Amino acid sequence: MVELRVGVVGYCPPTVFDEDEARRMIRDAYDKIAELFGDREVVIVSGLTNVGVLKIAYEEATRRGWRTAGIACERAQEHELYPVDEKMIVGMNWGDESLTFVANIQAIVRIGVGKQSLRETELVKSRGFPAFEYDLPSM
Repeated sequence: MVELRVGVVGYCPPTVFDEDEARRMIRDAYDKIAELFGDREVVIVSGLTNVGVLKIAYEEATRRGWRTAGIACERAQEHELYPVDEKMIVGMNWGDESLTFVANIQAIVRIGVGKQSLRETELVKSRGFPAFEYDLPSM
């Protein structure tokens, strides 16, 4: 089966957001992905840490039986990590992994409006890939 690698970007602490609403948005995006790409094996790719939107994205992927991958910088290892199926460490500082992350996905889900999330989403769209965007406000 052909893979579809879907990036998920969004809020992480210290940003405070409505976690229930973020969970609803993730489910909505994943339902759309399953409907549009039901013939593909979905791999959810995110920032490796087990916090914020990333945690919600990984938990829902696991619940659906989808594989998980994490692409992050060295600093991510200072935090609790999600037990992903694949892990890639790129660079030392936050953002060093950004271009590698974008190059490794064929679709993106954005929850929230952080600067790096918006930039990565635009890069994915500029390559002609689908984006599922949700403007969740921070609190």
